[in-house]
Amino acid sequence: MIHPTAIVHKNAEIDSGVDIGPYCIIENNVKIKKDTKLIGHVVIQGRTEIGENCTISPFASIGGPPQDITYRGEDTTLTIGDNNIIKEYVTINRGTKSSGGITKVGNGNFLMAYVHIAHDCKVGNDVIMANSATLAGHVEIEDFVIFGGLCAVHQFCKIGKYAFISGLTGVPKDVPPFVIAAGNRAKLYGLNVVGLERHSFSKEEITKLKKAYRILFRSSLPLTTSLKIIREELEGKHINELIDFIKSSKRGICR
Repeated sequence: MIHPTAIVHKNAEIDSGVDIGPYCIIENNVKIKKDTKLIGHVVIQGRTEIGENCTISPFASIGGPPQDITYRGEDTTLTIGDNNIIKEYVTINRGTKSSGGITKVGNGNFLMAYVHIAHDCKVGNDVIMANSATLAGHVEIEDFVIFGGLCAVHQFCKIGKYAFISGLTGVPKDVPPFVIAAGNRAKLYGLNVVGLERHSFSKEEITKLKKAYRILFRSSLPLTTSLKIIREELEGKHINELIDFIKSSKRGICR
């Protein structure tokens, strides 16, 4: 259903079951898949694709041009997956040509009021971002990350899966998977044990990750030595993910 006050471009592709509420504006090249609901006063711009069964609350601005002084009107993209909840005043910008031209948001995410996802970000699945959490450009968020309110992540940072970022935290470097980060300039405060338990990590897996955390971040050993020790002494999928994340970091790791 399309409310009579909504403005929908004739070339927009709107699937069956989409509900577009009052005073929404849907521009050219937008694609909205079935059973997605725009409650009202939502603006969707540019080459933006929104998946199935999403709910977008009033005054969200989706697919606007990137806030990048190098942007010159290039035809770039935003893709949003299925089953996302996007609350009031959320802003998500399209990508820039110089960085691949795409901003991407996965499936099952919960983006609370005033969240901002900037150009060229990659957000995974089942991510929760509390009110006013903010991602600068080129940030990558892996699956099952939780952000407290009023967080800010520096451009080009990466947050590993199952990490918890406490409220009022500024993130200047990469945050490894499975940990808690907090502070004006984020520091690590242990393993995200509660989050891991909620996602059915076994006691054995959590014990291994705790030991790896102590060796990596609470010993006086050089990082390269710590990585070698945990690779030799600890085994498992999650240990390997932790090692690979740290070794691939370009901005350095929050400690």
